[in-house]
Amino acid sequence: MDLATGAMGSLLLKLGQLLTVEYKLQTGVKEDVEYLKRELENMYAALRKVGGVPRDQLDEQVKLWANEVRDLSFIMEDIVDKFLVRVEGAEPAIKPHELKKLMKKMGNLFSKSKTRHEILDEIKDIKLRVMEAADRRDRYRVHDVVANPASVTTIDPRLLALYKDQKELVGIDDSLNELTKKMSDGDFDASKQLKILTIFGFGGLGKTTLAKAVYDKLKAQFDCNAFVPVGRNPSVKKVLNDILLEIDGQKYLELDERQLINKLKGLLENKRYLIVIDDIWDKKTWELVKTTLVCNNCGSRIITTTRILEVATTASEVYKLQPLSPSLSKDLFHRRLSCGAKEWPNHLPAEVYNKILHKCGGVPLAIITIASLLVGKPVEFWSKVYTSIGFGHEENEDVENTRKILLFSYYDLPCHLKTCLLYMSIYPEDHVIEKDSLIWKWVAEGFIHEEPGVGLFEIGERYFNELVNKSMIMPVERNQYSGIITGCRVHDIMLDMICLLSKEENFVTVLDSNEQYANSHCNARRLAVQHIVQPLASTSTLQARSLNAMCNAEMLPSLSCFEVLRVLALEGPSGSHNPNHLEHVGKLVHLRHLKLGSIGISELPKEIGHLKFLLVLDLGENSISELPESIGRLSQLKYLNICKTDIEVPCWIGDLTSLEELCLCVVDEDSNFVTELGKLTELRKLRITISLDLADDSAMNNWAKSVAKLSKIQVIDIDSVLGSRDSTNEENPWEQYALSPQLRVLRMAYLEPGLVARINPRLLPNLSHLDLFVYSQDLDVFGSFRELVSLRLDMESPLHHDTTGGAGAFPKLRVFKTSATLRSFQEGDMPVLESLRFRVIAQSNDDGISFDFDFGSLGNLPLLREVTVILYAPPADHEKAKETARRAIKMLPNRVRPYTRTRDIKYWS
Repeated sequence: MDLATGAMGSLLLKLGQLLTVEYKLQTGVKEDVEYLKRELENMYAALRKVGGVPRDQLDEQVKLWANEVRDLSFIMEDIVDKFLVRVEGAEPAIKPHELKKLMKKMGNLFSKSKTRHEILDEIKDIKLRVMEAADRRDRYRVHDVVANPASVTTIDPRLLALYKDQKELVGIDDSLNELTKKMSDGDFDASKQLKILTIFGFGGLGKTTLAKAVYDKLKAQFDCNAFVPVGRNPSVKKVLNDILLEIDGQKYLELDERQLINKLKGLLENKRYLIVIDDIWDKKTWELVKTTLVCNNCGSRIITTTRILEVATTASEVYKLQPLSPSLSKDLFHRRLSCGAKEWPNHLPAEVYNKILHKCGGVPLAIITIASLLVGKPVEFWSKVYTSIGFGHEENEDVENTRKILLFSYYDLPCHLKTCLLYMSIYPEDHVIEKDSLIWKWVAEGFIHEEPGVGLFEIGERYFNELVNKSMIMPVERNQYSGIITGCRVHDIMLDMICLLSKEENFVTVLDSNEQYANSHCNARRLAVQHIVQPLASTSTLQARSLNAMCNAEMLPSLSCFEVLRVLALEGPSGSHNPNHLEHVGKLVHLRHLKLGSIGISELPKEIGHLKFLLVLDLGENSISELPESIGRLSQLKYLNICKTDIEVPCWIGDLTSLEELCLCVVDEDSNFVTELGKLTELRKLRITISLDLADDSAMNNWAKSVAKLSKIQVIDIDSVLGSRDSTNEENPWEQYALSPQLRVLRMAYLEPGLVARINPRLLPNLSHLDLFVYSQDLDVFGSFRELVSLRLDMESPLHHDTTGGAGAFPKLRVFKTSATLRSFQEGDMPVLESLRFRVIAQSNDDGISFDFDFGSLGNLPLLREVTVILYAPPADHEKAKETARRAIKMLPNRVRPYTRTRDIKYWS
């Protein structure tokens, strides 16, 4: 029920700000505002208490009250914002340093008789409604709300995994053998040491099932053993007693935690034990339990399972459980469908069958659940069952168990993360959600509130990372192994749960081809339009705060139907055409976020400069050639993306001093951008997708000077930097200008020796991704960057790297690409490297083909997954060199994927 808080958080901030400054309001109005603030704070506290209880365990009257308060908060914030937009200047929640100036203007505004009476009437009306809600709160005793005991006393469905027959298990053989080997590996001395291994993965992957299988296979080899489930909100005393019960055969209920710890330590002191701590959610709980377990030299083993990455990383080794392969998914699906039989039927409908397995995504829990829905149903009804799946609606034990397991994760989230997660119900299945776009939508919706010294986007990025770490969403990297997270996906079974909860809360109204949508959107607060087959009625949608449309723009009503819209995202299919759809966008005075897909527009209305609150302007892929000059007045604008348009960088770009993210396509030599850039001191991210032209020494100097002013810059990502320095000019701009120590991503390789001198760990401690043009063959300096994940080094001549950093260097490097050649890798070099690209020279001799690189040394890179080799060989030896290199790579023990490309050796000079 956390969504019942509605707009309460941002509303309370605004009411508080209104009361901190002298207004020329009638005394009675000010007293009413103070009353509203007091009552709403009380209601907010009650709502957060209600939010800690699952919806199905709440009294119906409490649900009705919470929904009423949520709607009130939306109405009240709309009233406050309606007056704010009449004031020239910034919104106080966004520009605190301009608050005094703004409030003075508001005071002058409210001194006008008409405006004063308007706000008086609005506040009097809302006060009556708040008083009625407060009376119902007291009548229903909302502050005393607790979970319905009858709903709580259910069996934890995860217990079923502990008692499965070994014959029922599908797809765990490889994982079981691998984990058994890990638990037994090591020479005599190493095997005596305590090992702690965590099985980590998404809810429903089968972590408990696998841990129990390993436990059953190994427990006979140990003096004592215990398998103890923990779960959410555990009692440490109970966990310790559960371990003692399995080891000693009895519980010690009369002992406190300290006494239990001492008792357990005494029992384990000289014993070789195997203990599994299943389903840990809290790092603090795990750390306390871990300190209880004796670290002796008896060869003891501890296995934990968790879906929380922060918990997993506290172990000495993490085993990330992967989804089942397609063949194993089919095997498990059919076993459940045919109650254990192994014969494959020939009558299954292939198309819907494949769609079902795709929906399951290799998650055993999902496969079992969906198969259980289809048991006993004629195959001609499979398609209907598939399209109507919504966990929690079917009368089926497996469905109910799946829903409970997923809800464990959901209810473990703090309230702000629940809201952010459920907002993802605006996206359809299998959609890749852009991270930056999602976070800025959270900001525009008011889900994120400022913290001292931290920007709104950075707070949102923290929320995003927390959802990834808790396995609620799956991160998507820009390129495989790049380490740059650009988006996420929501697993289908998780999305089903999210959509169900969102619908129950009336949080998002989703319209698609299966929805009766003729008038259902009229009262929606948030409207997501996906795949519709007929235009929406042009009914006024006065309450809608966001419109996310993935349909053709012509299927939507006029923008004049939306009065309080804060988010407008028209992300329809490529090639749609409605050049006039933005006709009324200038009237959307509340708008914070405007994102356009390819909707066929060629110009923006100049009225867009009226949108004083606009934070995000993303113009997508449209043939727009010019930005209206009025956009230069958007003092709140934090994100501007014009990288897929025909727009030249405007000469007034420096006026947008609030910009934090700027995405451009081309900066040509005639642009004044390199000078204007220095005015954008709030900039965190600069992306240029094609090229930046630094035509001469003057441009290079201005570029270095401007970049040095960007004290908050974290990402400089430029595909190509053109231009070169006059060789007769010895002046080096980077001797007097430095890069910001906040920098995390630096990708702007160009011929500037002075820049290389500024790339060292002392000056750039946070650097994680580096693409640079270098003049030295020494890698040692790069190996000292402790956070470096990706490194690409280009060179003017075919330099050879004599070393690869040595032991202790490159502790986090996952990707290494170089245009140079290498000698070999020693044990300990680049210990977590996954992707490698480099050049090799091949020579033909009497014995065949020889190389200047030892391919066998790749075996010293334990996590290597792919190698790209650019082979330089005589034309006649291309195929032979390629085959020899591939054969050498395939002989490696760690299943490395080889990619080979050949070049003529005559071009290597």
